[in-house]
Amino acid sequence: MPRGDGTGPAGQGAGTGRGMGSGRGQGRGRKGGNRPGSGPSGNCVCPKCGKKVPHQAGHPCYEMECPECGTQMVRE
Repeated sequence: MPRGDGTGPAGQGAGTGRGMGSGRGQGRGRKGGNRPGSGPSGNCVCPKCGKKVPHQAGHPCYEMECPECGTQMVRE
């Protein structure tokens, strides 16, 4: 008699599992674009006052404070 709770015998069912995916990602890496981790160049900008400072490799912009107003910086 079926239980109705999804705990039937192993190996029975529709078999529609998809596994880990088909590997069709774009994979652009960390060396370009304008997203976090997009390489060593570019600027950090203050969202409040607009002050720009050069980005320093190894130091995310969000860890920096604006030298003008103290607001958390973001990547340009």
